[in-house]
Parts: sequence; structure tokens; C-alpha cells
Amino acid sequence: MYRLKYIERWSLMRNTNRESVAEHSFHVALTAHLLCTIANEQFQRGINTDKVVTMALFHDATEVFTGDIPTPVKHHNPRILNNFREIEQLAADRLLDMIPAQLQAVYEPLLGVGQQDPELKKYVKAADLIDAYLKCTLELATGNREFAEAKRQTEQKMKDLQMEEVNYFLNVFLPSFEMTLDEMSKSD
Repeated sequence: MYRLKYIERWSLMRNTNRESVAEHSFHVALTAHLLCTIANEQFQRGINTDKVVTMALFHDATEVFTGDIPTPVKHHNPRILNNFREIEQLAADRLLDMIPAQLQAVYEPLLGVGQQDPELKKYVKAADLIDAYLKCTLELATGNREFAEAKRQTEQKMKDLQMEEVNYFLNVFLPSFEMTLDEMSKSD
């Protein structure tokens, strides 16, 4: 898992700020925690935050072997996506085989080998999309138009989730991502 720091994201695009899969996983875990907190405190959902955050930390673990395959490549056509899912499963199996037998049952669902609760998985997916959206927003703020279409597509995917928690995050927290630390620290 520590090797995720060597795997670069957004490889098909010019980046003003490079990002590793390890950084991304950390950001997704932070965002997942916040989404679950919003779900539980604002909308009384009863989501298991600890489990979702743990799932988020491991959501791209297979990229240790596969690398970060860009979304346009993965989703170019159904055959490519099916083949990629098979490769991803082989990578998950390989990772699981590297874990001592006594611990495998704990890590099996985290690596996607076992079943994951679809409700909890939805929060990880939302956090993953939000992190991509924030990346696009920050790149565009630096004048890098390379991320304009990715931002539009990611925004649509977030809308398609139809999650109140995502809308709350975007309305309440998104504006701060375009502020300096001094602007965020100002007291009115």
C-alpha cells in the first residue's frame, strides 16, 4: 500500500499540481468522513463512518499493480471496462495472497474481493467524485483549462448520485477550496 505514493494520477492531462494515488486515497478518506458526518448529523442516516473511511483508504489499493488507468480509457467501451474489472480483480486477489492467512478475512472486503455494502460503497464513490471535482476546480483556478471537461463530467456524475450529503458539501464546503488561508481565517 505504501507504493501508492509512487503512482501518479491524471496521467493523460497536464497538471499544475501533481498528485499520487496515496494522496488521493487520503483525501477520499477525509471527504468520506465528512460526508458520513453530514449524513448522520444533518440527515440522521446512521451511516457507519469508521467502516466507510476504512473502505475509502483502500478503494484504489489495486492500483499498486494496475497503475491509475484514466477514466476515459476505462470507460471507452464496455469490453475495455469489463477487461479492466477482471484485471482489477486479479490485482485484488494478488494483494490478498500477500496478507497472512489469519488476517485475510479482514482485508478481503476492503480489497473488493468480498462483498461490500452498496449503501456504504455509495459514500466512497461520492467522496471519490468530490475529490476529482476539487482537483478539477483547483486546476481551473490556476488557469489550466485542461480540466474543464473533466470537471463538467464529474459534476454530472455527482448530480446523478442524488445524495443530499453531496449537495450539502458542495454548498457549504466547496467555496473554501477557492480561498486562501487568510480569507478562510477572517472573522466577520
